[in-house]
Amino acid sequence: MQTLELRRLSPDDVEAYREIRLESLLGSPEAFGATYEQESAQSLDWFKDRLTRTAVFGAFYGRELVGTAGYYRQSGAKYQHKGALVGMYVRPHARRRGAGSALIRAVTDYAATEVELIQLCVITNNEAARNLYRRNGFTEYGTETHALKQNGRYSDEVLMAKSLIPETST
Repeated sequence: MQTLELRRLSPDDVEAYREIRLESLLGSPEAFGATYEQESAQSLDWFKDRLTRTAVFGAFYGRELVGTAGYYRQSGAKYQHKGALVGMYVRPHARRRGAGSALIRAVTDYAATEVELIQLCVITNNEAARNLYRRNGFTEYGTETHALKQNGRYSDEVLMAKSLIPETST
């Protein structure tokens, strides 16, 4: 079995990133706010710009990019203490091998240098993802009804968060 390697993706990874991003949108359309049709029409430069503006981490087995997870910091003076984990995806053949948890740790470790709280949204019926996030310290704090709408169908999202403030003993 190959060793899992994690790193922040750079613009040099744009082709592999575009490929896995489009795969995620095609294979799990209900799980993302974007659509395959919308993003497949974008140029490589558009994806390269995303890798420049947003921290996107990649999980690799050998040379294959098997998973990604992104992070961005909220804007606005009263929101800058919060960040978001976004665009999480692990290829089916790489699931249950530690890539998901490793990506979450990479994002939360990075976010902890900038923010106090990290949030995410996950489709209510994606129990595997919800359990993965729970195992990695996220707690559910609400549900957004009709969060996404595609082809006349609504999907609700569970809102989850994790404090990044180190606990102190008293």
